[in-house]
Amino acid sequence: MDNSLPPADELVLVDRELARLEARRTQLLTRRAWLVQVLYQPARAATPQRPVPPVAPAADSTPRSAQNVLLTLGGTLLTIAAVAFTLVSWGSMGIGGRAAVLCAVTGAALAAPVVLLRRGLASTAESVAVLGLVLTVLDAYALHRVALSDADGLGYAAVASAVLAGAWAAYGSALPRLRVPLPAGVVAAQLPLPLGALAAGGGATAFAWAALVTAAADGAVVLWTRPLPVRITAGAGAAVLGGWALLTGGWLSLSSPWSGAPLLLTGAAVCLYAAWRASASAWAVAVSAVAGPAAVAAVGGLLRSVLPGDWAVPGYVLCALLLVSVWRAGARVPRGVRTGLAGAGASTVALGLAWALPPVAAGALGPLARTTEVWSGEHAGPAPVAYPATATLVLAVVAAVLASVPRLWARCGALVLVWALLTALPVAPGLPYAATLALQLLTTAAALWIAVHPTPLTRGLPRPETPPTPSPDANTTTAPAGSPTTGPTDHPTTGSTGRPATGPVASGPVGRPAAGPTGAPAAAPAGQSTSGSVPPPPSVPPRAPGAGFGAPGTGWAPPRPRPQAPAAEPGSILGWVAYAGGLVSAAGAVALALDVRGATFLVLAAVLGLLTGVTVLGTGARRTVSACGAVLAAAGLAFAGAAAAGLEDHWAGLALLLVPAATAAVGAKARPVALPVEITGAVVGLAALGLTVSRPAFLALALALGGVIAAATAVRPERRRFASWTAAGLFLLAAWVRLGAWGVTTPEAYTLPVTVPALVVGFLRRRRDPEASSWMAYGPGLAVTLLPSLGAAWTDPEWVRPLVLGVAALGVTLLGARFRLQALLLLGGTVLALDGLHELAPYVVQVVGALPRWLPPALAGLLLLAVGATYEQRLRDARRLRERLARMR
Repeated sequence: MDNSLPPADELVLVDRELARLEARRTQLLTRRAWLVQVLYQPARAATPQRPVPPVAPAADSTPRSAQNVLLTLGGTLLTIAAVAFTLVSWGSMGIGGRAAVLCAVTGAALAAPVVLLRRGLASTAESVAVLGLVLTVLDAYALHRVALSDADGLGYAAVASAVLAGAWAAYGSALPRLRVPLPAGVVAAQLPLPLGALAAGGGATAFAWAALVTAAADGAVVLWTRPLPVRITAGAGAAVLGGWALLTGGWLSLSSPWSGAPLLLTGAAVCLYAAWRASASAWAVAVSAVAGPAAVAAVGGLLRSVLPGDWAVPGYVLCALLLVSVWRAGARVPRGVRTGLAGAGASTVALGLAWALPPVAAGALGPLARTTEVWSGEHAGPAPVAYPATATLVLAVVAAVLASVPRLWARCGALVLVWALLTALPVAPGLPYAATLALQLLTTAAALWIAVHPTPLTRGLPRPETPPTPSPDANTTTAPAGSPTTGPTDHPTTGSTGRPATGPVASGPVGRPAAGPTGAPAAAPAGQSTSGSVPPPPSVPPRAPGAGFGAPGTGWAPPRPRPQAPAAEPGSILGWVAYAGGLVSAAGAVALALDVRGATFLVLAAVLGLLTGVTVLGTGARRTVSACGAVLAAAGLAFAGAAAAGLEDHWAGLALLLVPAATAAVGAKARPVALPVEITGAVVGLAALGLTVSRPAFLALALALGGVIAAATAVRPERRRFASWTAAGLFLLAAWVRLGAWGVTTPEAYTLPVTVPALVVGFLRRRRDPEASSWMAYGPGLAVTLLPSLGAAWTDPEWVRPLVLGVAALGVTLLGARFRLQALLLLGGTVLALDGLHELAPYVVQVVGALPRWLPPALAGLLLLAVGATYEQRLRDARRLRERLARMR
């Protein structure tokens, strides 16, 4: 029996239930707002409310900044006035008056800051003190002009700067609240020794030593003084003068090593001492990075002076490697010092490797830049003919050092340098052609073998740590410190096992009071405090009974740890490095082998065997690339064989088709690399077609053979669709090229081979899918023949083609009407109408020419009247015709 209510009654019940739920929701929201207010009101009451200060209008500048501007401007103006007085108005006063003015003004300017500091006017005292310091410089200048005019200018400046430095330092020490005198004394202390060296007639070396001693003193000030402005000023002076001294020492190490070495070594010692004292700061790294090149330049310059010229760079590299070895000193040397020295040494080694690169580039890329004919027997000389043979020694030494370091980056660098050494070895000593070719093949084989078996190179390397796999259970996620955590089934009224909590209070891990069914906190028993409870913020919705955080319906889920990508295996990285070098060496060996016919076949066969071996033994992308390279090597062998046999290009193209045929056969069994191998074979096939373009008959034969290969490939299910269409296209192109070679110009000879298969395919498609559109099934095939034939018929003066085309179009139209096929009806009818119009056009022209000129307008008028009279009926007929066409497929 049917118990369903009528729709009107059921609608009333649904409305009542929705109203009840809405009322309940409003009640719960009101209760929640009251609970939040009760929980958070004590916290707000305990927090003292700070009064909001009134916001004053923003001023354009602060009082202190305005004061500093005024004081600076006043001190500057007074300084300018003092200079003008000293230089311009000096001659208008006697010796006593001048001395009295200078002494009085200078003494007043230096004494005034004492009084000003006692009254708390520190900024004003600073400005007046600066004026006093400037006046002391003017006093020294005036003294030289009046009393010591015969003294040497540089020597007097050196003595005066020393006196001023001491006086300013004493003045600043006496008044420590002034910030300018002590840094000013440091600035003045930079001049005595360099100016004294110039006054004594010393050259660049003496000036550099004076600058170095001054820089050392500045370093001592930086290390042993506390005022920050003094340390900054001394550090800047040390950087400028010390840098000048080291640059001079570097220049001397090139021109006069025995003069520059002591200067560089002393500078390096000073820098190392400063870095050692500041080992815990970043300055230690920077200063050590300066000391390292200085020491290398000093010792390397001495070695260069006693060794032959070709051994200069190896000497520098050896010194740099000794510097890099400081990194292994451990805790005996501070980390900052070790980092700076090792970085400086590594940079010098990198420069030495850059010096050794030209022979490597010549060995790798030289054969590719061919300057001789293929198979001419002549060999192009290496590019750097006179390059030192010690370049290979640099590569070998650095490779050995890197190989001893148990780190992945070091092993990769050693592997690259060994490959570079083997590549450059034939260039620098100038090995003969056979030895060079053998060495390149050996390098290729070794690199490819390492690419397949990199395990021996990974011995001693630390294994990469595998990241922990995150647990699928979100409840095992570790919560951050201070955040609430819950067990798998914790909720306000149950324990961790899901059973009701026994005891006076069931609290969560952070002491949250248990909530009742409505979300209100349960009352704590007497004597138990709930002050440690943390109420949920208003933005967090209350948890439903029986649901913990992360449960469905709570709107919150604990964060899941993101899975980390596993670290790359050392063997994989080393394998790729070796594989890249092997491919480059293989390309260079093939290019070099083109000088001699026999060497070409030997090298191509060797490369084919090596790449095939990597394809069989390798894995991943290296296997795929090797398989493609093996196909190219086989293509090279086929083309070289055709060229050696004296075949012309079109015959060589036919011979090259053996490669895609072989790849199609191999692809049926080599599943992992089948598609890349077949694509590479197809590319070789395109090159073969390009060789036969000059001979259309051979091009047609090559296209037909390509179609046969594609048809044979289409037998395989995974290649059936693409290969079948490719085979059909190649066969069609072969037929077209053959027809063109025979001189056939009839368009039907080119279009019918397309139309017939297309119509057959369309017929089969309609049998499988009767709902398929006739335009998709038959439209392309019919258009390929009918439209070109129609164009040819309009330009054909004979009557045979239009007649045959009209008969064919009529047959197509009748078939379309019989089977209700829209494509056949419209295409056939359109072609038939246009073909008939072409045939009747001459007669229409003749008739129109014979009729009176007024007759055509009259006939047109009658036609319009007739159409207007039967307009409605014609519209109905046209609408009915359109509907009939629309119902066709």
